[in-house]
Amino acid sequence: MPSRRRLFSYCLILALSVSTLIPKLVFAEDRSFYSPVIHIDKEQNQILISTSASVFYIEVPDAAKPHIEKLPISGLVDFVVEMRGEDKRPLIKTWKVKSGESTCMHFNGKECK
Repeated sequence: MPSRRRLFSYCLILALSVSTLIPKLVFAEDRSFYSPVIHIDKEQNQILISTSASVFYIEVPDAAKPHIEKLPISGLVDFVVEMRGEDKRPLIKTWKVKSGESTCMHFNGKECK
């Protein structure tokens, strides 16, 4: 009987461990960055932004590629990105230009408004 209890305990611990790891591995997290546009790299389809702690590139999806040159350099933009793990750059989902001139003030993931 004690061995069954021990086996049940191990199975329970394993099940709980797996159930807490799977959502982190499967589901990407969305984050918002309110940042100035530092540089737009049209060849690599990425935008250099900054936070209070770091400077990094975010990747531009295919739907946004025709619109990235409309973003104002040094303009403040609220980017919503999909965090895709350590080995991939965050991917832009939407943006809203908060300061600066632009013909694409709001990109909703499909089109500019």
